Amino acid sequence: MSDRLFRRRLLGGSYLMALREPDGGAGSGGDLRQLMETLKTAAQDAKKTADDVKAVAETASTEVKNLGKVTEETKQNADKALTTANDAAARLAEVEQVVARISRGGGNQVDRRSAGERFVQSDEWKTAGNGDGGAKYLQASPARSVSVEMPRQLITSLTTDADGSAGDAIAPDRQAGILEIAQRRFTIRGLLAPGRTSSNLIQYIQETGFTNAAATQQAEGDQKAESTIKLDLKSTPVATIAHFMRASKQILDDAPAVASLIDNRLRYGYNLEEERQLLKGDGTNGDLLGLLHFATAYSPSFTPASAQIIDQLRLAMLQSYIALWPATGIVLNPIDWVRVELIKDSQGRYIIGQPQGVAVKTLWGVPVVDTPAMDEDSFLTGAFTPAAQIFDRETLNVAVSTEDRDNFVKNLVTVRAEGRLGLAVYRPEALIKGDFGFIS
Repeated sequence: MSDRLFRRRLLGGSYLMALREPDGGAGSGGDLRQLMETLKTAAQDAKKTADDVKAVAETASTEVKNLGKVTEETKQNADKALTTANDAAARLAEVEQVVARISRGGGNQVDRRSAGERFVQSDEWKTAGNGDGGAKYLQASPARSVSVEMPRQLITSLTTDADGSAGDAIAPDRQAGILEIAQRRFTIRGLLAPGRTSSNLIQYIQETGFTNAAATQQAEGDQKAESTIKLDLKSTPVATIAHFMRASKQILDDAPAVASLIDNRLRYGYNLEEERQLLKGDGTNGDLLGLLHFATAYSPSFTPASAQIIDQLRLAMLQSYIALWPATGIVLNPIDWVRVELIKDSQGRYIIGQPQGVAVKTLWGVPVVDTPAMDEDSFLTGAFTPAAQIFDRETLNVAVSTEDRDNFVKNLVTVRAEGRLGLAVYRPEALIKGDFGFIS
């Protein structure tokens, strides 16, 4: 918008109803003097509105002191005074900007018409088609054209990125931030007891059987009952989970958001793999031996009539309880958890939650973990916290280095995420695994 049009809109409706539009271009001495007077008037108005706000505030303070509240009339006056004060302050700032721009102009007479204004006001456009005008001339045939020569400095300003060009004023339609992939919650680690180790090998005692024969002694001198327990010494290596990305040093220096993205994505990828190994690692190629490797197969104490998915889960929890370890969690694939949520009674009412609300992921007071790391149609339940423990040798860390291959000569950096951990399963009988039978 030109300074002249800006001043006409800004000042004509408020402070300069009587201000005559200058004959000269923006920057003439008379124009500047008039704007300085306007600036003085605007400053006076801003001070007056500030005094009004102060008076209303004092009235409100007195009412609170005497009445214990602010009257409705005072509230309305306060709103009105604040609105007026904000408007006056904004207009004062805009007038100051106009004055500053004109002062920097040095009084030069500048044609501030835009390219479009120059085009429609040109003789070529007005006289096109034997004087009929450009609009009628073009309507007669879409193949026709009207050419208007523009000043070279205007063309340059419109088409380049030089300092002061129009290109700097055109805001690109750039979306904020970087599109993030959906990141699932990591929950398997949260079910297990935490621990630390300073070694690359963990040895622990695993309980593989226990018979409780506790009983009363029938007579003095009789042999007491003997219980048995089977213990095995187990060893599990500490696994290293790691991956890296390479990026240019310039992009990491110039775009902090990209550096943050790489850092977060590396951590996310690490957590994905850690969760997979904790649940179903097979112990080969440096992997952990996961919980499913140790868990006991599902063997229900009985089979209820018309059994549903939640009946199977309850019977698996019972199996863990019979092994003297009450269940502390249930792990399902998200598809199977939805199957649970969609179970209805004979009247068509949902058993777990309602569509209008958020169903708490628990069954019989035991939390449910739904994770894609678990295969569909499978489940794992049991006493996770006492039955298994994570031993962190090196918690997840992200490191950056230029000392990798040809990074130095290519100005690249390598960003690596790495962690080391081991998993000990103390009592396999406390973990129960099975499937629902949906997939043959």
